[in-house]
Amino acid sequence: MNDLHTAARQCLDAADPAEKVRLSFQTWAALQAGELAPDPSSPPARPIALPGRPERPRLVPSREVAQRGLGTAEGRAALVHAIAHIEFNAIDLAWDAVYRFRGKPLAYYRDWASCANDEARHFTMLSSRLAELGHVYGDFDAHNGLWEMAEKTAHSDTARMALVPRVLEARGLDVTPGMMERLRRQGDERTVAILEVILREEVAHVAAGTRWFHWCCERDGIEPEATFARLLSDYMNGSLRGPFNLDARRAAGFSESELAWLGTLG
Repeated sequence: MNDLHTAARQCLDAADPAEKVRLSFQTWAALQAGELAPDPSSPPARPIALPGRPERPRLVPSREVAQRGLGTAEGRAALVHAIAHIEFNAIDLAWDAVYRFRGKPLAYYRDWASCANDEARHFTMLSSRLAELGHVYGDFDAHNGLWEMAEKTAHSDTARMALVPRVLEARGLDVTPGMMERLRRQGDERTVAILEVILREEVAHVAAGTRWFHWCCERDGIEPEATFARLLSDYMNGSLRGPFNLDARRAAGFSESELAWLGTLG
């Protein structure tokens, strides 16, 4: 097999987390080695559906996910689990971007395959930390908000690039520093060290979203900043609230005018 789209589909379909991680690493390595490439004759993408998932965690509405304080080992494990769930979803989000949207430059596919590889590594790091805390992935309930947005944007590469990396993943840039500070106060430097790696690498992922969102806008002859604001209104009722990590968002390609506009959202 040398078709990247087919390989991405295999990563999406893998239900066992360890197998999804293994295939993600393998696919990225094969792409780097020149053994895979997007094949124009690949069968069209199937309608979006849930990717391969383990039976647990149980998926519940976000308001039903229990909130636990970080003052206990159980509370810290629940936080690590929540972040691991985000990273597990992010593997699938990156591979769906490779699988679903065809006819892009090779650099697009390399960017998102690289992101999938990073997310798989992040999930592995968090799973190991979870084990140190006496838990495994699946022990706590989780929600499906990230993949729900993938479903809503499956018809539009422009909307996908705007709303998944530049909104949902960018929230990680905003909230991770605060999480790290609270964990430091609890003396949990091991988790902090993992979050430092994730925060640094997620800047590049959001930057990839910015880069390809602008590419889509230029292709379609539309203005990026007005389009971003419109998509945020159409899909999320403008519901994006600060505080925002301005330095990280700036490094991820947000313009000064966009940052100023975000500041008006509350």
